[in-house]
Amino acid sequence: MPDRSVTHSTFVIERSYSAPPEKVFAAFADPAKKRRWYAEHTTMALLDYQMDFRVGGRDKLRSRFGPHTPFPGEELVNDTTYQDIDPDRRIVIAYTMSMRGKPFSASLATFEFVPAGQGTNLIFTEQGAYFEAADGPQIREQGWKGLLDKLGASFGQ
Repeated sequence: MPDRSVTHSTFVIERSYSAPPEKVFAAFADPAKKRRWYAEHTTMALLDYQMDFRVGGRDKLRSRFGPHTPFPGEELVNDTTYQDIDPDRRIVIAYTMSMRGKPFSASLATFEFVPAGQGTNLIFTEQGAYFEAADGPQIREQGWKGLLDKLGASFGQ
């Protein structure tokens, strides 16, 4: 039996947006808005995106890597469960990512929406367990930075 390994890591990403907390929160709560910044990518084909935004609800994202990516043609699945939702203040999710039907990570993530003048400071914290052959915490952090930058662009930043 091959050795199994796990890497544990926590990282925090902070972003400032010119939009107020209720508008930033809405970008997470509204399926059409979230799909644009979170699920649609230029390097991956979106196969399926389902969203049930409520405590206990689940999101499921299925994408296929494009030809000029590290895993051309492979299907990536992100399965999320909402653990806590405090409107305009906080969202806590638990999610797994898998490829070839095998999970390669499990994470607990918190999005905090802090009023900052006319805008919002978003604080994202991920506590992850990355299994053998996983993308690892550094690459995951870069992925989230890109997504949160894409979210900011939706507010004209």
